[in-house]
Amino acid sequence: MAAICRYSSFFISNPPLHHFNKSNSFNQLSIAISNRHRTFANSASPSPSSSSSMEAPPDGYRRNVGICLINSSKKVFSASRLDIPDSWQMPQGGVDEGEDPRAAAVRELREETGVTSAEILMEAPHWLTYDFPPQVREKLNRQWGSDWKGQAQKWFLFKFTGKDEEINLLGDGSEKAEFGEWSWMSPEQVIDRAVDFKKPVYKEVISVFSSHLQ
Repeated sequence: MAAICRYSSFFISNPPLHHFNKSNSFNQLSIAISNRHRTFANSASPSPSSSSSMEAPPDGYRRNVGICLINSSKKVFSASRLDIPDSWQMPQGGVDEGEDPRAAAVRELREETGVTSAEILMEAPHWLTYDFPPQVREKLNRQWGSDWKGQAQKWFLFKFTGKDEEINLLGDGSEKAEFGEWSWMSPEQVIDRAVDFKKPVYKEVISVFSSHLQ
């Protein structure tokens, strides 16, 4: 019987955990960004030049992308950070200068999880922001040599089309590993296990992508 743990106001079963695996090989299949499946909430599908990806994020926030990766059972990928104990999150990462957020999302998914077998189903229509707590802001801005208030995120919903064996927390080997364990979770579990300052954004992300999570 699965262990039952209490989180906030409801009970959920602990999902199976997959630990850091150095032996997994990397799948070289390309990610298919399918126009047939891509949708934009509250608007008709725009041309690339008018995509909401091109909207400017709020001033004072670092440009970032978030990836909500779901499997065929509509469970969401979440992983525990190596540097922050008991901190679970969906993949995310900064957008390089001049980089399109959609391309950044594909890159970050590959770098952090090794996943290349996936397709984009949907893009959140607006940038979503969260502020760093004071200690986190001081640490990150010292690390980045900047003074960001927080992060402005463009979120993308990906459907995983590969097998679990493809997932490798070493990523594609181009960046230092960030995660120690991963699991497929319900949307409620993903929100509940996120750090407090990210929970409002996670709730909004799950709401925006809800039609694909039911």
